[in-house]
Amino acid sequence: MVKRPDCPRPPGAPRWVAMFHRASDGSWRVAAESPDRAPVLYAVGDMAQTVRARGDEVAVALWGPRDGDWHRFETPAAAAVAGGRAQEPDDGRAQAPDGRAGEPVKLAERMADRRHQVLMAGLSRAGLYDLSPEDEPAVRALVERLDEPTVRRVAHWLSAAAAGR
Repeated sequence: MVKRPDCPRPPGAPRWVAMFHRASDGSWRVAAESPDRAPVLYAVGDMAQTVRARGDEVAVALWGPRDGDWHRFETPAAAAVAGGRAQEPDDGRAQAPDGRAGEPVKLAERMADRRHQVLMAGLSRAGLYDLSPEDEPAVRALVERLDEPTVRRVAHWLSAAAAGR
């Protein structure tokens, strides 16, 4: 197991701050800050996905106020390990959901990306800001098997559940 480098306390008055570790130069950088926790956690999830997509390991520290002073909180992204994704061979064509062959890959990818964005937004609204590498196959399976109206409905359910808390 790789040990996370120690993160220095952010400067200034206590507020919610996410700091990401840059392995290239060994430094910590403020990646998001807000008086509220939710926007910072949302940003952590987005940034962690980007870092993992590049094939890098995520190291993040979440700092926030507790009893008027700084406190370091644990985040799911802090202990996550970048997951590998198997690449399928690309012959330049994709298969449509109804089994027809010949749909251009760009359109299929664009539609899958839209469904992925909708689902991730719903998960974020439900409070799941950062998914572990083990969750990615489940998200991919939903994106691949559901059409856009169904994904939107699932995202709506997640948002409604979050609003009812």
